[in-house]
Amino acid sequence: MQSRGAAAPTSGQQDHVVLDTASLDQVVADVRAHREEWARCSASERAALLARIVSDTVAVAEAWNEAACRAKGYDPDGPEGGEEIFSGIGTFVRMVQALRHSMLDIAKSGRPHYPGPVRHRPGNRISVQVVPASAFDRVLYAGMTGEIWMEPGVDEAEMRATQAAAYADPMAHAGVSLVLAAGNVASLGPRDVLTKLFADGEVVVLKGNPVNDYLIPYWERALAALIEPGYLRIVSGGAQVGAYLTAHPGIDDVHVTGSDKTHDAIVFGVGPEGARRKAADEPLLDKPVTCELGNVSPVVIVPGEWSSKELTYQARHVATMLANNAGFNCLSPRVLITHAGWAQREAFLDELEAVFAQLPARRAYYPGAFERRSVFLEAHPDAHQIGGSADGVMPWTVIRGVDPNQHDDVSLNVEAFCALLSETALEADSVVEFIDRAVEFCNDVVWGTLSMTLLVDPRTQAVGPVGAAIDRAVANLRYGSIGVNAWHALSFAFATTSWGAYPGHRATDIQSGRGAVGNAFLFARPQKSVVRGPFVVSPPPAWFATNQHAGSVMRRLLAFEADPSWWKVPGLVRAAMAR
Repeated sequence: MQSRGAAAPTSGQQDHVVLDTASLDQVVADVRAHREEWARCSASERAALLARIVSDTVAVAEAWNEAACRAKGYDPDGPEGGEEIFSGIGTFVRMVQALRHSMLDIAKSGRPHYPGPVRHRPGNRISVQVVPASAFDRVLYAGMTGEIWMEPGVDEAEMRATQAAAYADPMAHAGVSLVLAAGNVASLGPRDVLTKLFADGEVVVLKGNPVNDYLIPYWERALAALIEPGYLRIVSGGAQVGAYLTAHPGIDDVHVTGSDKTHDAIVFGVGPEGARRKAADEPLLDKPVTCELGNVSPVVIVPGEWSSKELTYQARHVATMLANNAGFNCLSPRVLITHAGWAQREAFLDELEAVFAQLPARRAYYPGAFERRSVFLEAHPDAHQIGGSADGVMPWTVIRGVDPNQHDDVSLNVEAFCALLSETALEADSVVEFIDRAVEFCNDVVWGTLSMTLLVDPRTQAVGPVGAAIDRAVANLRYGSIGVNAWHALSFAFATTSWGAYPGHRATDIQSGRGAVGNAFLFARPQKSVVRGPFVVSPPPAWFATNQHAGSVMRRLLAFEADPSWWKVPGLVRAAMAR
């Protein structure tokens, strides 16, 4: 089988030209010359830059979305186009707005003001609620909460004192960061730019990914407020450009979104010599590297007696998790963990496949998808394939009944990064034992620490020992983001929550990475984020893949995030309820 982690990275293009190193040197020099100017830029001035970014992004949003949809084979006005406009642009605008509010707070009182409350948690930890972050959130995301758990030993006084550290001594943080953008989600590169500039205090060189570097002209228009004064430069190119810039003496640190294999190539090099360096912990790159990498994201389904409505709702919920971006997300579900004795196990899997049968299969736009999928089909030739007969269109693929005792199974160890998920069933004598076993299985067997979701119906959770087991699971799971009845991707989308791997990975075993993005309240030591939602939302959320009106709803939501107003709420709610 393949080694643990993500499949070997595929950029979609290779460098076959001589590098124009003089131009790259000039880019780095241009940005570096403005690092102290950026450090002197006040929080109120930065808030004004962010306000302009919002308006510039809205102005280019439709053209940006059309380009992304054209590349991925989506109808810009259809449900997939609505998904793309919010995940690709709307989440970026939401993060811009969250940071703008933090800048305004810093200008007034020296630190961002989080909504709270702060609670004590097991393991000498505290958590702070960061969703809802406003009265608008309470309406639009009714019943949902999001909190950040701090690392052990951090009390509220330290949490407050260490917020927005780059603003306490800006010159000490002045530097140049290289951001190596992801090729799948349009908002990732720009969001990482925001983190480096507004959270870490560094100016940025952003290198686009060859898979989606067609977006660079739109990014340049959206981020013109940062490019014009010299705080940001955007370049294109493949692996040779990235290698030249990572080693450049004018670059102080690197942030990459990709796979663990990408990280290892950057830090240790490639081939036998890279493998030797990794084994000996002798990095080739001697500068700080933060990264958001892959994950075999699990979804743990706690057994209960679900109604037919609940069964259908959760099947749509899980199907949406995979359908989003055609499965080319590091936060896509990769393995469902069920209870072997759950009476509704087969009914749920049947319902899940029935939902996939209703969803048009999507073009596998990300390079190497069919090759990665073939590894799973070779190991599991009985996989269920649904739809996808046209060239380049990948069937939705479900692998049932993976042996949980076969710890080296590809489904538990390799991120598929395509429209495929697996299911495995654990034996347990009770619901509580199942939850405890599932936590152990996720932590110790399933590869990665980025994100996971727990699904549990309220009647089952209301049983005292089960509720305590769920609380224990949330405390003990070693993931950077945990969803309870809410897809863990919402930690990414909200932006006030943090997004990144569970802390503690060494460079020689990087797994899902190190460092966090999002985190708009600028906490110094987040450990993980937890988002919670109702077991069933009626009507289902607009972002469900089964919502045929997603295009119009997501455009309204983007317009709302760009310029919140109570006058817009009724129209947004009516659009969200249309079916």
